[in-house]
Amino acid sequence: MRTRVNRLIVVAVSLFVFAALAVGCGGGPAVEGSSNDGAIPEEAAVELDPHSANVVKLLSDLVYAYETPAADSEQVIDADLEAVLTDGQNDAEVLRDVTAHWKRVYLDKSYQLCLWGGQEFAPELEQAGLVDSPTHAFVVLGYELKDGQMQDELKRRCEAAAAAARTFPSTVLVCSGGATGKNNSARNTEAGLMRDYLVNVCGIDEGRILVDERAMTTAENALNTMEMLRQAGMETMTIVTSSYHQRWGQAVYNTVASLYGRDHGYRPQMLADYSYDTLPTNPVYKQDARIAVMQIAQILGLPKEAVQALPPAR
Repeated sequence: MRTRVNRLIVVAVSLFVFAALAVGCGGGPAVEGSSNDGAIPEEAAVELDPHSANVVKLLSDLVYAYETPAADSEQVIDADLEAVLTDGQNDAEVLRDVTAHWKRVYLDKSYQLCLWGGQEFAPELEQAGLVDSPTHAFVVLGYELKDGQMQDELKRRCEAAAAAARTFPSTVLVCSGGATGKNNSARNTEAGLMRDYLVNVCGIDEGRILVDERAMTTAENALNTMEMLRQAGMETMTIVTSSYHQRWGQAVYNTVASLYGRDHGYRPQMLADYSYDTLPTNPVYKQDARIAVMQIAQILGLPKEAVQALPPAR
């Protein structure tokens, strides 16, 4: 596959959404992060321009290095990145940042997620060195609704966020997720229900909570909430989601943050991560690395053919 990408002959895949997949964010037709995060491909031959082909190879090799690591994986990635940087395209430095972050959260075997222990407070985050600050935000990613109501997994994410909020009482919470799931005639949103749960069940002050009720994918979570963070003057952030979605969510948020740094001079620092520890209920979410690079490519504005040429999530 890598040879075919180098020859600019790639396998394109037809992405279509699973109307009821929902994981770490808003909701919509099918991939994690919301409800629109998954994809199944069909083959077709497409020739990409040199820059797109180089980016596809880089992102593909990031996935392969995680799924099937080899002794030369990092050397291959570094060579891919050098080819992208040589292009001199506008996204080259962002891709350098994407690659560095990927190496840290996906490829560094010593990297450990910070997992909520089920308590009322979050001692794990204190032990990780996080400190209370009014310019720090806990960004809580949604999970698809069932019959217009929160599923247990989304409640657990909220409870983890509430534990963090109690431990660091000056911080802000940002809930993100749109009107997802079947049989949701009331058009309830993940973020709206999350806010209500945090206030009415968890006892968190509503004045601390910002909501994004539009996001339908993890990518939209990041794009929408990054602007909210900027307007609110947040300097640092922690993503709160499920464990299987944490690396994926971070990779997407890091990409958007890098773009904001380049285009707006604003870049909040990810200081920590916090997760409700659970396995994905949908098998496609086990391929989170593949979905992450697809969404990164979309955020970077790569042509559809380039996104479709990435390793598919099945």
